[in-house]
Amino acid sequence: MAGSVLQGEGFSVSFSHREVTAWGGLALFKQMLDSMGFREAAARWGLPEPKSNRGYAPLQLIEQFIVSIWCGACRFAHAETVRMDSTLVRLFGWARAAGHKAIMRLFGRFDMLTNERVQAEAYRWFFGKISALKQVTLDVDSTVITRNGEQEGAARGYNPNRHGRASHHPLLAFVAEARMVANFWLRPGNAHSANNILPFLESTLHHLGDKAVGLLRADSGFFDEAILSALEGKRIPYIIAARLTQPLQRTIYQATGWWALETGLELTELRYHAAGWQSERRLIVVRQSVKRKTAPGKTLSLFADDPDIQGWRYGAFVTTLDLPMVEVWRTYRGRADCDQPVGRRTPRRGGPERSEGCGAAAQNRIKELKTDFGLDAFNMRDFWATEAALGFAMLAYNLMSLFRQAVLRSRIQHTLSTLHGLVLAIGGAWHHDTSQHRLMLSVPRKKRAWFAGLWANASAPPFIPGLQNG
Repeated sequence: MAGSVLQGEGFSVSFSHREVTAWGGLALFKQMLDSMGFREAAARWGLPEPKSNRGYAPLQLIEQFIVSIWCGACRFAHAETVRMDSTLVRLFGWARAAGHKAIMRLFGRFDMLTNERVQAEAYRWFFGKISALKQVTLDVDSTVITRNGEQEGAARGYNPNRHGRASHHPLLAFVAEARMVANFWLRPGNAHSANNILPFLESTLHHLGDKAVGLLRADSGFFDEAILSALEGKRIPYIIAARLTQPLQRTIYQATGWWALETGLELTELRYHAAGWQSERRLIVVRQSVKRKTAPGKTLSLFADDPDIQGWRYGAFVTTLDLPMVEVWRTYRGRADCDQPVGRRTPRRGGPERSEGCGAAAQNRIKELKTDFGLDAFNMRDFWATEAALGFAMLAYNLMSLFRQAVLRSRIQHTLSTLHGLVLAIGGAWHHDTSQHRLMLSVPRKKRAWFAGLWANASAPPFIPGLQNG
């Protein structure tokens, strides 16, 4: 059959034994991993070993999982694409590629303690490589992942898109400056936004190693006395959106000293002592005219009949920053590299409406994680297996983000699907002389100097322009 010719109309097809890949650009990714010492580091993470002597090395399975995601895999079965690509198998030095079920069996060997240990090692290694980043801004957020089936931990809770459906409700922390994930915890679907936030914060600080947190931003799901007190105890500055409870609405209604930043946009500040708080705190209040097309926030429902209130939407932010109120508001809006307006209304069952601060970078990152990295698709029956898989999907995302910034060094943060066409999906084949172990890439002559520059970036220690904030 190898010598057969299939005849078409105006063309013909024949077969070749030559090893060819559509993903030759992944050689850049391999070079970056080698320059970072990925394999040497991962060998020390304590990955669970197979129970059989014939099992695949866990390091290979993790590497294969990450490579599969870079090739567009959003489900375990998609890993078969890499398995069938003998050129990639040779490039990464695997004796033979594993099937996707072997990868799933690896994650099935994780439990809570193993997850905690391995992920801590992986994050500390990763952020240790970005030595120029000394101080970070943390954006903490949660998201809802709808589940179909009988996955452990899937439960009915707040689900804005699929009401009444079982879901998981993970917590995520992002480093705003580097557009990277600093922590990920899977949680049952009926968990409140702030559940386990304090141990999650401790875990995140451990992941960051010697990097200081210069600011923490979060939406109103984290407007809680225990969280505020913990941040103050650690001397971590914060801006957190406030829930517009009835007592706070009354306080805002009585507020004076509104300052107009522009027509239809006014700010004021006040000292507010909520029930259960040990002391009063600084609150910045923003109101925007409902006539503005992107006016965020919510109306003061207690005073809906007041004509002076009806024309405004309000948002409030508690903070420890000693900055002018407009700078506090703008700094919080810095969360917002997203398509949603600051303060989008999200109704919540059994409580006041939640003012979602734009969710800034966080919401954009979460959207990207769901679209390109399988955040809502990599799931298994066992809870800890799912968390392990998603933890390494976060690592795949971080490595991709590092690649975008340290290798491509582009001001435009391309999505993974865009990177496929830009640099990863390059035809490649091994040189006919097997002793040379040379991958021949199909790069147009006019782009070869550009590709050589990327190779030099991938071969050097990670350098991200703009992160020299130490």
